[in-house]
This record gives sequence, structure tokens and C-alpha cells, in this order.
Amino acid sequence: MNNISIFYTINENYAPYLSVSIMSLIDYANSTNNYNIHIIHEDLTKETIDKLKELEKGNVKLEFINMIDTIKPYKDELNKMITKTHFPITVYYRIFLPNMFKEHDKGIYIDADTTLNADIAELYEMDLDNHLFAGCVDKSVFDMPFVDYYEQYVGISRYEYINSGVLLMNMKRLREVDFAKKFLSILKKYDFEVVAPDQDYINRLAKGNILHIDEVWNAMPVLNKKELSNPKLIHYNLMLKPWHYKNIPYENYFWKYAKKSPFIKDIENTLNSFDDEKKKNDQATIENMIEQARRLNDSDKTMKYIFENKERRNINDSWW
Repeated sequence: MNNISIFYTINENYAPYLSVSIMSLIDYANSTNNYNIHIIHEDLTKETIDKLKELEKGNVKLEFINMIDTIKPYKDELNKMITKTHFPITVYYRIFLPNMFKEHDKGIYIDADTTLNADIAELYEMDLDNHLFAGCVDKSVFDMPFVDYYEQYVGISRYEYINSGVLLMNMKRLREVDFAKKFLSILKKYDFEVVAPDQDYINRLAKGNILHIDEVWNAMPVLNKKELSNPKLIHYNLMLKPWHYKNIPYENYFWKYAKKSPFIKDIENTLNSFDDEKKKNDQATIENMIEQARRLNDSDKTMKYIFENKERRNINDSWW
């Protein structure tokens, strides 16, 4: 049997949605594979862990790893970055996975706000060759000012900038090139202000070493955009969460499993309590991100400038 390694990083608030993702994964799991799900967390309660453990089934096993001790040496630096964004510290955990799990040469990282519509082993079995990551181009914001930010500030073409919510990781190669160490070095040296913390760093640091895969593996809801007819993995990116809003793209995939989740009451309560004030806060968050992106585009210290000038020798001579 093949061993498929899957990694999630979550906090307590995301446990209900993680349950939906795991249930959908189990539904499409092939009996000829073993699916080893590693859940990296910071504050899950015993009650929550017990509920999630109940989802285990046959060849799908769950392991829970508390990240606090592992991340402790870097937490001050990471917290400093997090204060500049609306993202939790857990977004950075995926960068440290290859170092945490040295027995794994390959693995899949997926966000908890996802639903599977195919066997995740299909993604795992893709040939990475010598690439560090495989991922899908982030088309969720193609019609927004973020595109200029990708290209002018981060320095990545809109047709190459990937969403980091679904990643096939070449963990062996990431260890060989000391990716986590290089990330921390750049973070400490430049402390870039970024809109999408881990995603911007992954795209910039791994530029030229990312395998781009079909968007069916990271289908994201976009208002007024037609759904893909055959999504294999749906990712409820940014604000369009089916537990916050009704009548959004791809919501039927989520509710198919949410209705059977041990957290269904929590999910329904969240939906019913998501009032106009919270929706206004969502809109304000997006507007603030857009404003931040526009402001950073005019900055003298862009990622693009630093990497194409000051860090060029370091990258060419010793990174990859």
C-alpha cells in the first residue's frame, strides 16, 4: 500500500471546517492507500481532538502535533510579522513542515477551509521532479488590484503566482536547500511588509522552482464567475466561506459533508450569527488589503527590488 502524507495547520476556531475537509477526503480515499493526516495545531482542546479522532476510518489515520515547542525559537519574529496582517501565526507553520517531519520526502499541505471532490492521492502522486512545490495559480483575485502587487512588489507574474492553501511539497528538496532557514534569514534581514504572509514569501523564495498544476486542484469561489465543472479540491479562500455566506460558488460541496459533521451545530450557529456587522468587517478587511497592496506598490523596498539586486548573488550562488 502507498502511504499518502497530508498536513493541516489549524487553531481551535477552524476545527469544525477541518472536520468537513477530512470527511470529504475519507469519502474519496482509495482502499489501496494509507492516508496519514498530520494536524499541526497550537491550541486544540482535548474535547476537540477527541471529536476529530472519531473521524478516523480504516486506512485514514489522524495524528495531532502541538506546534508551540517546535515554533518557540521563531515565535517572536513571526509574531512581529503577524501584527501587520489579519492572518494568524499558523499560516507560517507550513514552511517548517519539512524540518518537523524529516522522515517524509514528500507531502501535501492543505488549508482547513477545503473540500475534496477526488482522491487526494492523485495530487500526491504527481511527479515533482526537482521542483520545491507544486501549486495552482491564484486566480481568485485576477480582477483586483492585487495583481499589480504580485508583479510590482513581490515580483512574480500573475500567471505564475500560486495560492499556498494547497501545496504538494518536495520535503526532501526543501530540507536540502534549507528553505526554512532561508525564509527566517530574509524575514529577519528585511522584515518585508506583505499582504499575504507565507504566500508571498513562498512565491518569491521558490521562484523558478514551482510546478504549476491544473486549477481543478484549488478551485476558489469568485462571485459572478462560473464554477469549474470538475473541481477536485475546493478552497474557500479569503472571505467567501459557506459558513458565513449563503448562495456562494461551490457551497454544495461543503454542505454535503458539513451536514454529517460532529460539529454541525457549531457550523450552523456560525452561519446564523454572521450578521451585517460581521459582513461589513469582511468588506473592510478586503478594502484594507487592497489599500495596503496599492501603498506597497509605491514602496522603495519591494521584494522584487531586493531579490533582483541585493540578494541576487546569494540566491544564484548558494540557494538553489
